Amino acid sequence: MKQKKLLYTGKAKSVYRTDAKGTLIVEFRDDITAFDGGKKDTLKNKGSYNAGVSAFFFSYLEKNGVKTHFLEMLDENRMAVRELSMIPLEVIVRNFAAGSIVRNYPFVEGSPLKPPVIVIDYKDDSRHDPMLNDELIVALKLATPTELKKIKTIALKINTLLVGLLAKEGITLVDFKLEFGRQNKTIYLGDEISMDSMRLWDKKTGESLDKDVYRFNKGDVMATYNRVAARITRAPKTASAGKKAKSSKKPEKRTR
Repeated sequence: MKQKKLLYTGKAKSVYRTDAKGTLIVEFRDDITAFDGGKKDTLKNKGSYNAGVSAFFFSYLEKNGVKTHFLEMLDENRMAVRELSMIPLEVIVRNFAAGSIVRNYPFVEGSPLKPPVIVIDYKDDSRHDPMLNDELIVALKLATPTELKKIKTIALKINTLLVGLLAKEGITLVDFKLEFGRQNKTIYLGDEISMDSMRLWDKKTGESLDKDVYRFNKGDVMATYNRVAARITRAPKTASAGKKAKSSKKPEKRTR
């Protein structure tokens, strides 16, 4: 399979066409951003950590009945994926109050949310990703009521699977973002699931294990990503069965 024309460039990923019909290549770059792109850097190996973790999660979810766009890893930064018609929604599943939900509503940081709360934003940087309700989603023709119900059901299933998987490694899944797309009439999970799109806390120490380390200058970002990637991808072999995924780089010595 050959990589061809650049199709799309995002904040941290690039998408390319290929010579294989219906297959794209997603390249995870070393770029990292925060605050709507107001903070930007390039951090060596960041792309490979996120690619490896995303591939691991996609393989685990496929094994457990969740359809994803993931096909295979091509190298440490690039994965082959199904070409989807992406739905411009950011589906955020929250298990604990943190981040914007604390800033915007009278929640106490760290309060458990039972049942989990699903928040859906309109994926549009020019409008700063405003929150949507079901009626607006249908009125804007972004998804049908049936599709929206299915997306929420899949998101909650993913949450259940990942909460349990990460708990075994001593990690609390606070919240995370998902994106979905269509291939014909089938809904697939797309985009990525990585430290960039999740909020993770160490169960014992409460330490941030995600992009909040970068957002709020909490320490060495790449040392954290390296450590977390190693913890996540060492999960039981039965959890990573299914589609073969190469892991990210071998753990490096911590710099702090």
